[in-house]
Amino acid sequence: MEFLAPERGGFFVDATLGAGGHAEALLERGPEIRLLALDRDPDALALSQRRLARFGARVAFAAENFADLERVLDDSPAADGILADLGVSSMQLEQGPRGFSFRRDGPLDMRMDQTKGTTAADLVNYTAEKALADLIYQLGEERRARKIARAIVRARPIRSTRHLADVVERAAHRTGRLHPATQTFMALRIKVNAEQEELDRLLEMAPELVKSKGRVVVISFMSLEDRKVKNKFRDLDREGRATTLTKRPLRPTEDEVRANPAARSAKLRALEMN
Repeated sequence: MEFLAPERGGFFVDATLGAGGHAEALLERGPEIRLLALDRDPDALALSQRRLARFGARVAFAAENFADLERVLDDSPAADGILADLGVSSMQLEQGPRGFSFRRDGPLDMRMDQTKGTTAADLVNYTAEKALADLIYQLGEERRARKIARAIVRARPIRSTRHLADVVERAAHRTGRLHPATQTFMALRIKVNAEQEELDRLLEMAPELVKSKGRVVVISFMSLEDRKVKNKFRDLDREGRATTLTKRPLRPTEDEVRANPAARSAKLRALEMN
């Protein structure tokens, strides 16, 4: 809220609505605030519409991907602020049938929009071993990617999230706090949802969609994402088009991590357009 500065009033965009927490906090800052809230997950959209119903016409909802934000905002004024909270939500992780997590057994789906696209099951069962290893290494930053890909290919067909997690754990034993399958699951989710490509598109569009002194705030949870955000913000700053408000990423406090362990790897960066 500090970096979005909603006390100025105006028109804001929550590009990743999720369960509606950020949207609610924005709308509560003043009766003059208007918000467009996007999410491609119909379950998240329905939940948040109920949560935010009390704000009436001040909030509009769009079942859209933030990579299409320019089209969605075609008839809207320039925004005073755009917020993107990247990655999968805790709500999605808790739903076994969505297939995002190995903590709950379910089908290997991982699509944020379950009406279209390739599933994680398609990737693990039909991708060539070398391509699968490259995917896990590049998107999951997993050093043991070749060993894991070899084990997955030998264990095909992979039937469920738990089955995949067990295969990975046998191939790559636990060496620290993280479950050995964490980075493999992350890589598959990123690929299934084209998250890297969509973030690139958002970072190109967002600075053009906010007014002078408008803010762009991005929260990321992975080093791959954070590097993209840092580099884009740095380039805009060097070009004299914007001012970076966070010389270093803002991290959660110890108290916040204790209250919300999922926040432990969050990094927030903020930019103000000149």
